[in-house]
Amino acid sequence: MIIIPFTKFKISRLSGNVFLIITFFSLDKVLAFVRAGIISRQYRDSVELLDTFNAANNLPDALFALISAGALSMAFIPLLTEYLTQKDRSAAWDLFSRVANLAFLVTGGMAVVIAIFAQPIADRVIVPGFPLDQRILLAELMRLNLISTIIFSISGLVSASLQANQHFLSPALAPIAYNVGQILGALFLVPYYGIQGLVYGVILGALFHLLIQIPALIKFGFRWTPALELRHTGLVEALRLLWPRLLTMGAIQLPMILRDNFASQLGQEGAVTALTNGWMLMQVPETIIGTAIATAMLPTLAELAARQDWVEFRDTIERALRVLIVLMLPAATVMAAGLHPWVQVVFGFDEAQSVLITWTTRAYLLTLTGYAIQEVATRTFYARKLPLYPLVTVVLRVVLYAVIGLSAVRFFRQMGAPVIAFADIALFAESLVLFWLLIRQIQKPLRVWDAILRGLVAALVGGAAAYGLAVFLPGPGYITALAGMVAGAVIAIVIVWKDARLVFRL
Repeated sequence: MIIIPFTKFKISRLSGNVFLIITFFSLDKVLAFVRAGIISRQYRDSVELLDTFNAANNLPDALFALISAGALSMAFIPLLTEYLTQKDRSAAWDLFSRVANLAFLVTGGMAVVIAIFAQPIADRVIVPGFPLDQRILLAELMRLNLISTIIFSISGLVSASLQANQHFLSPALAPIAYNVGQILGALFLVPYYGIQGLVYGVILGALFHLLIQIPALIKFGFRWTPALELRHTGLVEALRLLWPRLLTMGAIQLPMILRDNFASQLGQEGAVTALTNGWMLMQVPETIIGTAIATAMLPTLAELAARQDWVEFRDTIERALRVLIVLMLPAATVMAAGLHPWVQVVFGFDEAQSVLITWTTRAYLLTLTGYAIQEVATRTFYARKLPLYPLVTVVLRVVLYAVIGLSAVRFFRQMGAPVIAFADIALFAESLVLFWLLIRQIQKPLRVWDAILRGLVAALVGGAAAYGLAVFLPGPGYITALAGMVAGAVIAIVIVWKDARLVFRL
């Protein structure tokens, strides 16, 4: 393991990459909440428009994840890493060009089909419970949003290729640039174009997402090959790895589409917005810690797999899982305890919508640890070029999600959006199955049970401290809530420090 200095600590190269990603992911989240705060205040008196805008993003986002960000890149990074390890950079860039060319053509073709059938898709799939005028507007916004999806089909692969080159700065800056574009759209385009201005901001953000990564491509000697050649050996191998991931990503995105479908049938104004914002709030700790660690790990795990260094491969996974477990368990309870006042501060909605978002977020937080485990476990299988395992487990997740979601709409609709958010407990079940399969694959138990116990103790003690201070300290609610969360987090870190400090030597 390569060791590099970091202030008074010594941290591994992987940990250095993790801290770099965490820094920029944190900045991205700050900008995301600035964007959300601006938009929610613009439309707090017409939440139904926000519901429409948020639902309109779903299918374009699914297409982006399906073609580029999730499917191609997850299967592509290990293969590109293998090219860089066993061949040379020019061969790797040739492969990248061919895969990117194919991704652009496929995404463009699918975007055209979706644009043609946008209205029936909105009416029958996305939000069948919305009134007609909202469905018509949704179809219009969805067509516009497909432009950003086509841009992302290249930008997402650029991020993957730079990560395979062990360069994480530009891919970490790209989401920040994306948020900047959306903020500019909200501030300067919405006054002229209305709700469509938000989509123009998304398109602008997608352009920024791509352009900010171009200098790094040049630095690493990128040369575009204007060819496709479906029989090219590397492209054939990429497609062989792709099809299970394509099906997996399709299954992963299906609950997101089902979510808005179910929410539209609740008859609850603001349900889609509550689910969107609740998801975004839960994703703060998950992205900053879980996704950051998993993103940095994939190229390293792929490199270890290419060298067949299975001992370090297993040890890296174990260290990452211990860190994630002891941090995610208390993060969920501490955040849930002090959440409500900050929902009001950030989004500026009235009390009813704020309460709805708060309880929806708390339901999502039940799955926080499962998300983090799933992030690492999935990448472990892709690093070893075993994409069928995540495909099998995600089927379990989709079936369970659909059952819970349908039950919510039919029997518990009075509970509203939080019960649909609770359906994401299906992902926790998926993460447990992936964890079990992972242990079988590495053929040696992962020593995490003591970390689970410490994480649970930290969650109970830290969460109780956060709630107690938030309730009983004098002063404005958002100040006491912040004090409670800080105190709860400090107490939790003290309890789990033995495992949490492994983040410095992943």
